[in-house]
Amino acid sequence: MLKIGEFSKLSHLTVKALRFYEKEGLLIPKNVDKWTGYRFYETKQLEDAAKIKAYRQLDLSIDEIKAIMNGSDAKLIFEEKAKALQSQKDEIDVRLSIIKNILEDKKMKYQVTVKEIPSAIVYYSETTLKNYSDAMEFIPKCGEECKKLNPTLKCANPHYEFCEYLDGEYKETNIRIRHNEAVETFGNESDFIKFREIPATKVLSIFHKGSYEQIGEAYAYIMKYAEDNGYKVAGLARECYIDGIWNKESVDEWLTEVQLPIE
Repeated sequence: MLKIGEFSKLSHLTVKALRFYEKEGLLIPKNVDKWTGYRFYETKQLEDAAKIKAYRQLDLSIDEIKAIMNGSDAKLIFEEKAKALQSQKDEIDVRLSIIKNILEDKKMKYQVTVKEIPSAIVYYSETTLKNYSDAMEFIPKCGEECKKLNPTLKCANPHYEFCEYLDGEYKETNIRIRHNEAVETFGNESDFIKFREIPATKVLSIFHKGSYEQIGEAYAYIMKYAEDNGYKVAGLARECYIDGIWNKESVDEWLTEVQLPIE
């Protein structure tokens, strides 16, 4: 039989850790002297101590270790842990990539982030614009028409509204555009207003400040970022208009978020 101090040295676990594992029911002393309170362990318990130490180094939780020690399928637990660690690794890789991008781009005009956009019901309208500036008339028209058809329909919370350009190339005129706005439920449709459900989407996001005439720089930047960092584009880019002619007097204060769906 080994006293707790001796067992601590052989197991490379602190006395504090051994008391904690005892409290959690993971590693209970073989005997406790009822007069002195001294704890005694058997040498064969060193094997359990080694397993616990190894599992903790793999970042398994106490509950996960308990499950394994009580006979649960260790393979399933390790598979789930591997998925969680891979997800953490992916997030770390994204952060490292962003930091690298910032360090290499001293101007830092655009900051790229990765977002998870949840699934949503949207009403949408499509049209062909004579020029890009006509979008500022088209978008309010969509909202007005949807409101007439669905007086009680509420926008989703948080608010999410975006436009997609449907042409496969840049065009100066006759630009095909689709406006989307997230709402709580499906509603009444017309030839102009339709409803659909968009799936949850991961996007690269950057914010462009200033005139829409220079927004091409933002698209060029985000596309290059995706290519340089191994992202696969998974849909049409989205423009979210945050500040514009409706609430800002100066064009320099207009703010637009460009979102690029990725896999």
